[in-house]
Amino acid sequence: MNAPVNAPVSARPRGRRTLRRAQLSDEVAGHLRAAIMSGKLRPGTYIRLDETAAELGVSITPVREALLKLRGEGMVQLEPHRGHFVLPLTRQDVNDIFWLQATIARELATSATDLITEAEIGELDHIIDAMVAAVGSAPGAERAETIARLEFAFHRVFNQASGRIKLAWFLHNAARYMPALIYAADPQWGEAAVDHHRQLVAALRRRDTAAVVEHTVWQFTDAARRSTEMLDEAGIFALRPA
Repeated sequence: MNAPVNAPVSARPRGRRTLRRAQLSDEVAGHLRAAIMSGKLRPGTYIRLDETAAELGVSITPVREALLKLRGEGMVQLEPHRGHFVLPLTRQDVNDIFWLQATIARELATSATDLITEAEIGELDHIIDAMVAAVGSAPGAERAETIARLEFAFHRVFNQASGRIKLAWFLHNAARYMPALIYAADPQWGEAAVDHHRQLVAALRRRDTAAVVEHTVWQFTDAARRSTEMLDEAGIFALRPA
């Protein structure tokens, strides 16, 4: 059945401009979230709309929308007539974020061990080979971005192999709080990640569920430790908004 010619605006499909603005606000939120989780934006810091927009090369609107998302997540708070400021981040916050990810990942790993195909295991091997090359390349932003992209690709294949797509979606959203580029820039992390990924794939070939879960959960316990140490050294846990 054809849609009426004079359909109301609210019933028409959203245009590219609306979709692009939504994507921009997600990107801005991701940038600010990573800055908060890495300690670059410290508790009590006011996030200025115009300054943030200029820094990221966007208009003020997606910045405003991004801050609204972060308010809902309890990462920033709006103070009337002054703007949004960063809320305190505690050790328990960090532990809770990575505990949630590890709990979901454990379930996905258990299912993936039974269901993953040889073709998917081979794909994981190819991604690890690319990671090895990236980890051994010259330090810099491009290297970190490549490692982070390959890390995402590895876990995308692994998690989708579980067949539990909705649960994988929840993990993807929870993983927004993990500043992947921070870890990817650390050579020691890259080498350790490659080693655990190799062992994880070997365990998948053996259908060794316990070992697969062990190497899967390592990622989150290691990330929690690194994040806690990084924020502790920066003095973030001792800070409170003025």
